[in-house]
Amino acid sequence: MDLNDEELIRRAVKDGDQRAYAQLVRRYQSQLRYSLRQLCDGDQGLADDMAQEAFIKAYKALPAFRGDARFSTWLYRIAYNLVMSHKRKNMPDVDQDAVDRAQADETIEESRQLGMARDLTAAMDTLSGPQRQAIHLCMHRGFSHEEAASIMKLPLGTVKSHVNRARAKLRSLLQPWREEVVNG
Repeated sequence: MDLNDEELIRRAVKDGDQRAYAQLVRRYQSQLRYSLRQLCDGDQGLADDMAQEAFIKAYKALPAFRGDARFSTWLYRIAYNLVMSHKRKNMPDVDQDAVDRAQADETIEESRQLGMARDLTAAMDTLSGPQRQAIHLCMHRGFSHEEAASIMKLPLGTVKSHVNRARAKLRSLLQPWREEVVNG
C-alpha cells in the first residue's frame, strides 16, 4: 500500500517506524540527487553526500516538521542550505555579507512564492468543479478550448464560459498579488 507523505511522517515520528521514513527516502532520493547535482556543478559524489546528509538531517528534525509546506519542499530546503553552507566553507575570499544578503533575498522570495501558491490554491478551491477543471486544462496544461471541451465532454461554449468565469473570479480574489507584482 502506497501511503501519502503525511501518513509516512506520522508513522515515522509517532510510531518510530523506520520503514516509513525509508519509503520517503525512496520516494524522493532520485529527484533530490538530480537537483543536487545541478547545485554541485555536476559533482555526483558531492551531490550524493549532500543528499545523504539532507535525509539524515531531515530524519532528526522530522518531529519538528509542521507541515506548512510539503515534505519535499522542506527536504529540498534542507539540502539547499547544506550545499550553500558547503560552498561558503570552501570558497576563499568571498564577501560573506553579500552571500548572506543574497540568501536572505532568496528566502524572502521563496516565502512570497509560497504565500502566492497558497492563496492561488485557496482561490482555486472556491471555483466550481467544472470551472476548476476547465481552467486547469486551458491555463495550466495549455489545451485549447476545443480540446478541453472534448476532454470534458462539454459543449465548446460551456467550456469557454467556465474558463471566463473562473478567470474573472481568480482575478478578483488574487487582486492583492497582482497589485504587489505591478507595484513591487
